[in-house]
Amino acid sequence: MTLEQLRLFVAVAEREHVTRAAAELRLTQSAVSAAIANLESEHGVKLFHRVGRGIVLSEEGRVFLEEARAVLARATAAERVLEELSGLKRGTLSVQASQTIASYWLPARLVAFRKAYPRVDVKLSAGNTQQVANAVSAGTAEIGFVEGQISDSELVLTTVDQDSLVIVVAPGHPWARARSVGAARLLESEWVLREPGSGTRSEFETALLGRGIHPEQLRVAIELPSIEAVRAAVEAGVGATAISELAVGSALKAGTLVRVGFKLPRRVFHAVRHHRRYHSRAAQTFMAMIAGRG
Repeated sequence: MTLEQLRLFVAVAEREHVTRAAAELRLTQSAVSAAIANLESEHGVKLFHRVGRGIVLSEEGRVFLEEARAVLARATAAERVLEELSGLKRGTLSVQASQTIASYWLPARLVAFRKAYPRVDVKLSAGNTQQVANAVSAGTAEIGFVEGQISDSELVLTTVDQDSLVIVVAPGHPWARARSVGAARLLESEWVLREPGSGTRSEFETALLGRGIHPEQLRVAIELPSIEAVRAAVEAGVGATAISELAVGSALKAGTLVRVGFKLPRRVFHAVRHHRRYHSRAAQTFMAMIAGRG
């Protein structure tokens, strides 16, 4: 069994689609299919069920997926150690962040790092707070950035910045003309929110509880998986949302959204790292830059 076989298996398993995996890996579909077939035949295990023209992970495949991810994470960590021997002349900085941070806070900082260390590859992926925590815990991301809370004793959180949540509506919404909106009135409108597990949603729900409102009392019309989708839905006139001020600055200036007079607490951005995993020089240098020491 080779690392390349594991890499191909994980790519197919995560997408449950051979063609998409092959395209992202820049390989032919036949090469990926052959690699999976060889892996199954060599070990006498069916990793996928063929359903019509698609594939679905078998129970054995699900178990093996976790092990394969762990092996690839360890191989990546070992590669980082070797890269350290050449300082920051080469290497990889692997980061996963919640959508607000990945879209609006991190890019400029990653660009500054890349300019300072042009031979270090930077890999950024986005997910919700729970997905970021899982990635750092599994070792698929060396550093995570979230705005929500994480309850995992293996992970260490460091405050790196602050952000404001704001409630916004379209210009035609009744709240757009109100100077302020009381807590009780929050139950009057429909809401567009991120999915459960999102840091933005969890922070908003915590704020509601502090005002005596249980989140289940809200009339949630739509749950959407991205900041951009939430913003677009509210601009189209579907209720209200709580969202990062960073994400709606341009819309507020353009007048396509209006900030509602309801104050929400500021929230903090955290860097997330695993306290027992190896910390590469690239990661240490990037964190120093963010802290203003690099």
